[in-house]
Amino acid sequence: MTDKTAFLYHGDYLDYNFGPSHPLKPKRYKDTFELLQKLGVFNEEVKHYKPDYASEEDLMLVHSQEYVQRVKRMCEKGTGHLDYGDTPARKGIYEASCAKVGGSILGANLIMSGDVNHAFNVGGGLHHATRNSAAGFCVFNDVAIAARHLQKRHGLKRIAIVDVDGHHGDGTQWTFYKEPILTISLHRYGGGLFGRFYPGTGDIDEVGEGAGKGYSVNVPLPMGTFDEAYLEAFSEIVPPLIEKYRPEILLNQFGVDTHYQDPLVGLSLTTKSYVEVSSTLHNLAHEFSGGRYLVFGGGGYEPANVSRCWAVMFMTVAGVTPKNEEMYRALFDKDVKTRDPRIFEKVRKTIKDVKKTIFPLHGS
Repeated sequence: MTDKTAFLYHGDYLDYNFGPSHPLKPKRYKDTFELLQKLGVFNEEVKHYKPDYASEEDLMLVHSQEYVQRVKRMCEKGTGHLDYGDTPARKGIYEASCAKVGGSILGANLIMSGDVNHAFNVGGGLHHATRNSAAGFCVFNDVAIAARHLQKRHGLKRIAIVDVDGHHGDGTQWTFYKEPILTISLHRYGGGLFGRFYPGTGDIDEVGEGAGKGYSVNVPLPMGTFDEAYLEAFSEIVPPLIEKYRPEILLNQFGVDTHYQDPLVGLSLTTKSYVEVSSTLHNLAHEFSGGRYLVFGGGGYEPANVSRCWAVMFMTVAGVTPKNEEMYRALFDKDVKTRDPRIFEKVRKTIKDVKKTIFPLHGS
């Protein structure tokens, strides 16, 4: 069965370009779009939509006016950094950022109007940005802005955000840390510089505060976590919490820097995990959220792998049959990874600790 699904892409996403030596390559957005076109997935049920730019008012659903104006000024000059060094203030970045946020807002509106069941903003997923700062290549946090938009413009109360990027979704977590908005992040943790892997947050004990206590859920994973270990953690934690929370909409940051060939993260997933995760979340959205499922891009630093992993995910969510079956089969990884039982032991301990910490807060 094919669900009505939107693919959100604007040509200006390509201007989200921090320079030729920067690890974030904007061509991955265009590559994903063109790959899906070659696979013949677009039809009356699965359509491409070109978003409008987000307004300053939209940006200020999450970010301060001072920060929005600072980004605009610095990008007009095209010099300096918007954070401590990862995110250069180049010309065109402000406009491209507004296009990306506009894509996530359009996806939310299309879903809430009933025009589509699901939407994927390939340029979205900028989960590190906070109220007053860029961080980790993220200028404006479109995930948090989309959730705020759903609260303010559509009156939703129960919004679940599942983040499967290789890095902790810190900006999104802190935005909703004192609210009963369910944020779940599975990410690599530890083992980086000075024992900390960027951004250095996302431990199990970050559970939220006040009305948000118990709604911030972190699943910190060791370097080298592979498909079977990852999927066990995902299935043991995410579906039970979604079932308990019963969200009105499901948001999913789908960074694929978890791939075993990604140069930055050090996790060891293959396309097997992306199919399983997206299929499970798709089914949960239909079971508990009226099918409302909004997906964002995110990390991924080897462009050829990023485009095929996102294509696999998108086709799983949309339920489309490719016209080019041979090209479709070529998207999938061969299962060649070695399974380290020590990693499984660490992941299972994490599962146990998360359940012990979080589940009692939800009455289970």
